[in-house]
Amino acid sequence: MSDDDSPHILSEQAQDAAGERAEGTGEGAETAGDGTAADDDAEFRAFWADVIADEIEARDPDEPIVIKGGVSPSGVAHLGNFNEIMRGYFVAAVLRERGHEVRQVFTSDDRDPLRKLPRKLANADGEIVGLGEVDAGALGRNLGKPYTAIPDPFGERESYAAHFAALLKADAERLEIPVEMVSNTELYADGEFDDVTRTVLSDLDGVREVLSKYQDKVDGEYVPFNPVCAECGKITETVTRIDLDAETVEYVCTDMAVGDEVIEGCGHEGTATFREGKLPWRLEWPGQWDVLGVDFEPFGKDHAEGSWPSGVDVARNVLGIEPPVPMVYEWFTLNGEPLSSSAGNIVTVPELLDLLEPAVLRYFFALHPKKARDLDIERLDQLVDRFDRFERAYFGEVDDEDLTAFAERAYPFVVGRADDPPEEKPVRLPYTFAAVLGMVDDPDFRERLARDEGHIPDGASDESVESALARVEKARNWAERTENEYDYLLQTELPDVDFDDDVAAALDDLADFVAAGHDGDAIQSEMYETAREHDVEVSDFFAAGYRLFFDDTQGPRLGEFLGELERDYVVERLRREA
Repeated sequence: MSDDDSPHILSEQAQDAAGERAEGTGEGAETAGDGTAADDDAEFRAFWADVIADEIEARDPDEPIVIKGGVSPSGVAHLGNFNEIMRGYFVAAVLRERGHEVRQVFTSDDRDPLRKLPRKLANADGEIVGLGEVDAGALGRNLGKPYTAIPDPFGERESYAAHFAALLKADAERLEIPVEMVSNTELYADGEFDDVTRTVLSDLDGVREVLSKYQDKVDGEYVPFNPVCAECGKITETVTRIDLDAETVEYVCTDMAVGDEVIEGCGHEGTATFREGKLPWRLEWPGQWDVLGVDFEPFGKDHAEGSWPSGVDVARNVLGIEPPVPMVYEWFTLNGEPLSSSAGNIVTVPELLDLLEPAVLRYFFALHPKKARDLDIERLDQLVDRFDRFERAYFGEVDDEDLTAFAERAYPFVVGRADDPPEEKPVRLPYTFAAVLGMVDDPDFRERLARDEGHIPDGASDESVESALARVEKARNWAERTENEYDYLLQTELPDVDFDDDVAAALDDLADFVAAGHDGDAIQSEMYETAREHDVEVSDFFAAGYRLFFDDTQGPRLGEFLGELERDYVVERLRREA
């Protein structure tokens, strides 16, 4: 394959000029990596999606321009499966802004056979459950069958494939992404793959020559079509005869090897039409490009050195079409480890939207796709802080040329307002401060604390205030999920406490210190000094503070926490007055 066919080209373009501009500039270097640049002879692009849109336009495609992603519905519909929808979304949005008609599709490769049982599933609400909570037998009894022929283990949809596709569709709707779900099974059943299948099966020698460069198992007997057995419903790989005029194949239902395991065939000998089977993946993928008229497709780096080269070869030398504009994206890790359904290291879109706003999740995917990133749930506050800075840069409040250029271009797409770019900066509570407010159940008290700390400006509209305070519940969910230092509840009423005289005196002195206007770090240090001055064990003094504010003997770093609260409230509570 020539260099021009490499799916890495676009992403390498995307870093050359930006990398030079950002060399050694700290945060600027990071944000330039989030933005992008075209080659030396082209206009600088601050957003990688513009680079790809340029490449698509250079081909002068027919409209609608088709952007595709796809996945085999093999387990939980997690955030990793959502990669291609999000990457495609930004390119589609840029093209629409430029006046093009765009069709964003996502194929469910649901005629693939179920090869092994998933360890986890997700229910209709996107909540992860174990096999013990569903009809696992519905899956176990159907190994080797297409996903569309397997009952929904939740008993809600017409098949397991339909359940999985509905989850992804719902996730797209949660993020307001107009994506069209396409079933491979329906494409075959409707005859959309007939011409591709005929082309493949009419030139077996040519197909074998192409595929033999990529697959060792391709020999002189290899037939690239997998019928569905009419007797047992399983996919079989053994075709004995082809009738191109009748558009049928004869087959024997033989065993299917899956790693070290074997899915037994039933031995049935039968005839299947082109609509009653499927092409192998290395042919089916370029077949989708032909059937759907695909102009652009992003995909993970696992395909970049495997399926993509063979797909280009098949497209040009078997199907006689040009492959779409490619873009390989780097996988992201979750909590420092690879996403893995079997290991349980996954997170779903609904789970994340319990913790942060949709715009923050879109922002994560707007960052440059060639840069490896970790989505650390424990440190989700850092991602939100970066989004907030990105947002401030859009409104001209950050002295960083590269970040500002990226934000000015990408922010309207991140917030879903490319047609109506925002003119007024939203009111945002810092995420960790929102987590502090999450320790308080009283909504009025939350708002009062936020105003007292200056995070809600005077004159903010009721709608702005409500939107800002909505982050509190998300930060509260984050604290509870990670069991971090914010996972406590502040007592709005004075607990029933009785302290020794020396502890009470120390609390009064600390109240005076707080009343003098010191910040949280100073309060934290002063607690140690005050305890020593009153000959009180430091642990006992902190325990007394926790009892006053949490009615517990432990909690967050108390002094820093008190510095976040309304001063008069803290002073009165330390003096046991309210």
